[in-house]
Amino acid sequence: MERFYSAPAGAIKIVDTTLRDGEQTAGVVFSNQEKLDIAKMLDEIGVHQIEAGIPEMGGGEQSSIEKMAHMGLQASVLGWCRAVRSSVDASIACGVDAVAISISTSDIHIEHKLNKTREWVIDAMTGNVAYAKDKGLRHVSVNAEDASRSDMEYLVQFGLAAKEAGADRLRFCDTVGIMEPFGTCAQVKELIERTGLPVEMHTHNDFGLATANALAGIRAGATFVNTTVNGLGERAGNAALEEVAMALKHLHKLEMQVHMGKLRRLSELVAKASARDIPIWKAIVGAGVFAAESGIHADGILKNPMTYEAFSPEEVGLQRQILIGKHSGTASIKNKYAEYGITLSDDVAALVLERVRQWAIERKRTLFDKELMQIYEDVMGARRDETAAEES
Repeated sequence: MERFYSAPAGAIKIVDTTLRDGEQTAGVVFSNQEKLDIAKMLDEIGVHQIEAGIPEMGGGEQSSIEKMAHMGLQASVLGWCRAVRSSVDASIACGVDAVAISISTSDIHIEHKLNKTREWVIDAMTGNVAYAKDKGLRHVSVNAEDASRSDMEYLVQFGLAAKEAGADRLRFCDTVGIMEPFGTCAQVKELIERTGLPVEMHTHNDFGLATANALAGIRAGATFVNTTVNGLGERAGNAALEEVAMALKHLHKLEMQVHMGKLRRLSELVAKASARDIPIWKAIVGAGVFAAESGIHADGILKNPMTYEAFSPEEVGLQRQILIGKHSGTASIKNKYAEYGITLSDDVAALVLERVRQWAIERKRTLFDKELMQIYEDVMGARRDETAAEES
């Protein structure tokens, strides 16, 4: 497959916000220990930066972020701030090496949420960026909240002002998830060309396009991308870490500094902490990604897994499954019983398959091993009875 563009190894940096935007999923709360456990595994996976939370909240939130900042992680630890000095101070007090200073740039937010003016927004942003840099923070990101609904001319003005104030990058936020990939690519390309600032993608999934929009932004030249494990986040969620990382590796052909083999374990850890099960059909890490029942598909996979798999299950910490049910074929049946040490002839396999389909329809699911053994015993018992009757 042709590369979208050439980029050196590690050029795209993943900034994971599971512990901030992910925890803002309605009804999700991580304990302090869970936040530390997730941070540790994100670091093991190889993300560039961890958005640890909102230090300004104080209490346990501030305590866990402070511990995270002193865990000796390889990843940078970032605190999310409002464009308010006290908010920046709260992050600095935790010992983080980076902050994201967030403020709205769309007129609907400026007028109806902030009740301020465009000029006030730029003044508040630049003042706090300069303050954060003066305090010695290594990385200062400026978050243009609701950037996707912002006037481009104003967004460019905002970006240039952030750059002059000392910001290291601009976070392009599709806050309500209304972008589509072609528009995203065009807007991000223009923003980079006109401001000269590195751009970070922050996309939401309201139209099911969070990952697609994140990739479109990267194709346009963005070098940072926000993710959450399992796509957690406000409303329909954010771009999923596992989807973005694997797409960059396999579709964009980029050398990623991410240990893909731990993705399923990380997904399970976050699923447990968030009390949100991993859907069987979840892209990349769902158990169903490597489960086949259809006779044609299963037959192909048994001959060569690449016939129906985009990547190997071992790459992300999963295992391949051939399930037996209504849509199975004789190849799957023979293969399954071979696992039990039973070799089926063609005629016995056909009889077993007929029973399998009947049972699967009645139970509205694939069958368990003990049910398959019961079917085999029933079929063989019937054949013995027929043979005995013929001999008598």
